[in-house]
Amino acid sequence: MTTTSSGGEPAPAIADREIVISRVIGAPRELVFEAFTRVRHLSRWWGPEGFTTSTRSFEFRVGGEWDFVMHGPDGTDYQEWITWREIVPPERIELLHGESHDDPNAFESVLTFESAGEQTRIVMHTLFPTRELRDEAVTKYHAIEGGEQTLRNLAAYVAELTRNEPTPNEPTQDEITRNGAES
Repeated sequence: MTTTSSGGEPAPAIADREIVISRVIGAPRELVFEAFTRVRHLSRWWGPEGFTTSTRSFEFRVGGEWDFVMHGPDGTDYQEWITWREIVPPERIELLHGESHDDPNAFESVLTFESAGEQTRIVMHTLFPTRELRDEAVTKYHAIEGGEQTLRNLAAYVAELTRNEPTPNEPTQDEITRNGAES
């Protein structure tokens, strides 16, 4: 497969360097986007099954960084780092992800959030610097299964958020506590 650049000359194929994972999530796009962009949410669902996440620093803005550690179920810690390259709420996030800000093997990801009524289709398009790095991510780190599990965790977390939202006429816990204290 060859694509053509704007100058008419052949551009190198990227299919052998990419992974694309998508999922439809039963929640509005704004909520799914928020769950992906607020550290208080990310720490609750980020990563494959059995992993937990500890954030060292987080600044969600273009040029901002997320410095974190993923803790594997076997006790292995994985140093991670993301910088946000483009943010278009609630439609798109472009990021660079590696072990540190100077990681030569860092990969690019573009996440799109497509509204489908009360559902959201999220697409994670990841591009690695080389085919070999992509293949290593797939075989050694199970990137495809891990990405699918991560989006499944996001879907479950957002479902929990929507179940716990009060209905328009239902009082919030703060209102219940405040009203109870006033009685």
